[in-house]
This record gives sequence, structure tokens and C-alpha cells, in this order.
Amino acid sequence: MSAQFHNPVATYFGAGSLSQVVALTEGQSVALVTFPEARDLGLIDTLQALLGDRLIHLVENVQPNPDVAQLRATYERFWQQASGCEVVLAVGGGSAIDTAKALIVGTDSGQFDELLALLATGKTFTPPRHKRLIAVPTTAGTGSEVTPWATIWDSQQQKKYSLHLQCTWPTAAIIDPDLMLTLPAAVTVSTGLDALSHALESIWNVNANPISDTLAVSAIEDIFDCLPLLQQNLASRELRSRMALAALKAGLAFSNTKTALAHSISYELTLRHGLSHGIACSFTLPYVLGLAWGKEAGRDQTLQRVFGPDLGQAQAQLRAFLHRLDVKTEFADYGVTEGEARQMVFSAMQGARGKNFIGSQAA
Repeated sequence: MSAQFHNPVATYFGAGSLSQVVALTEGQSVALVTFPEARDLGLIDTLQALLGDRLIHLVENVQPNPDVAQLRATYERFWQQASGCEVVLAVGGGSAIDTAKALIVGTDSGQFDELLALLATGKTFTPPRHKRLIAVPTTAGTGSEVTPWATIWDSQQQKKYSLHLQCTWPTAAIIDPDLMLTLPAAVTVSTGLDALSHALESIWNVNANPISDTLAVSAIEDIFDCLPLLQQNLASRELRSRMALAALKAGLAFSNTKTALAHSISYELTLRHGLSHGIACSFTLPYVLGLAWGKEAGRDQTLQRVFGPDLGQAQAQLRAFLHRLDVKTEFADYGVTEGEARQMVFSAMQGARGKNFIGSQAA
């Protein structure tokens, strides 16, 4: 048994750990990227009190699924008004952190379309300038705080861009479960299922290794046990902390494997049918489990540590878990016809994430 695991993100976990932002930004100017509700929740006031004069720029209008229509103006305003800042602090869910990852990558011109043109090539590049990123998730699910990947959407053109550079690894992640106490049930479930998908996707993955497997299995067990309880008891600090740790473990697992087929399918579901990311990448998990089972002995062994030896029972267990959380598990439930679903899965297999799936060659 051999493995190689790499994650350069300095990670701080625990209730009250948001205060770490003071030491992490000492002597540096900061731009804050966050979500619209952050002000009403008192989060911006808290951060202003912690950072004082070092907070020089604020982006507080981040919307779900960062779209080029909004990002263009935000990006160009950032590089015009805050080009002198040293650190970008992203506080929010995956959309806030993904937006921040786009902002920190500077182009020669400071124009967003120059960045899009580079991303459209699908090739890695070294930006002429960039900022440091500190990521503070307020949901237990994104994993973006410990990965370099970000997704940028173009809903008008029905396409997406994937951002992944050495500089888009956060330099630090702060996971403070107290920041998650105000999350409503729907967002708690959706983001928790995103974490479940991250963990499973890292197992049925050509890049899996014993270290990522260990993190993934532990995350899955915790999510199975914790998420339904949390749905019924949103104010529990203990459950919030357990889910935050499970999501972190899932994020660390797929930080080394990337995601696979369920995520590849999800992109089309979000673009065409408007599904939230967490639901789009999780309702297909029982189906994808069936495609993965029996394709590779080592992967079967890891999956059976979670589900036992019988595929039918494994799929039933996974469906029952999703149904318990009021998540439907068939394409038709989301307005996707059988023919469209087949085409969607076929196209997803050809995508970069689909090719990480252990069943992609057999398919």
C-alpha cells in the first residue's frame, strides 16, 4: 500500500476560530468577499471589528452560482479599487469562495474577459499578478476552502468555466461551526449532501488513494449519522461541529482526487434545470453507485466498508437516506426526460470530471 497526499492549506477548526483572521492578516490590507445576508447577520460588523483599518474593500453581493454577467463588473471594480490589497478574505458558502478565487487571479489588463479567454483554452497559466486567499466557509459542504477549484457559470451561453491554478489554493482555511448556526434547514441539507457527494466521488475515482479513502469513509459515516439529526435540530452546536468536520474531511479527500461523474452530471442539471448544486450532485448518487460497483476490486472494498457487500441493499440504503432528507432520487422528479437523462450521462462521461470516474472506460 502506497499513497501520496498533498494539501498546502493551513487549516484552523473549531468554535470561535474566526478570531484567527486577526493573526493571519496582521500588517496586511484585506478585501472581504461575502454574501448579501452577511450584514443583517452581524457578520460584517464582526469582521470590521476584528480587522479594523486593514479592511479596505468589500464585496457583499455574491449570488449563488457565480455568473459572468455579475462577475465581470465585480472583478473589474476590484482590480480598479482594491489592487493594492494583499489578502482576499472569502466568507460564505461555495459561491463566495469561488467568486473570491476568480477575483484573486489578476490579468494584465484588469479586464474580466481576458481571464475568461484564458480559462476557455482549458490550459493552465501563470497570472501576472494574484492575491492571497483566506477562506472561511459558513456552510458545511463546499470543500472549496481546502481545494484550488472554482466554477464560473455563463447561464446565457449555457456553459461553465473551471478555474484551477496554483494560486487559487487558499493559503488558509478557517472552519468555525458557530458561523453555521443560522443556516436554514434547506441549505443545511443541500450543502451537507454536497459534502456526501465529495466523499463518494473521491472513492469511485481513478485518483483515489488510501489516505483519501480514509478521509472519505469517515466523512460518509459522520454525514449518514449526523445530517438527519441536524435537519431536526438546527441550533445544536455539537451537530453543527460534527457536520463541519465531516465536510472538511470530504473536502480534503477530493482535494487530491477531484470529483467524478455525479458532479459532471450536475453541471448540466444546474444550467438547464436550475437545481441547486448540492441537490444536483447528490440525487444521482444511488444511480452512480450502481455504475461504479464491480468496476475495480479495490474501489469495491472501500465502498463495501460503508455499504456492505450487496449492491441492491447499498443503493436502497443511499436512496432511503436521501428520501429521509426529503430529496427525490429520480431524473423524472426534476423534469428530466429519460432520453435527456441518457444523453446527459453520456456527455458527462466525456467531461473532465467524468473521466475521473472508474466506470468511464467501461462505459
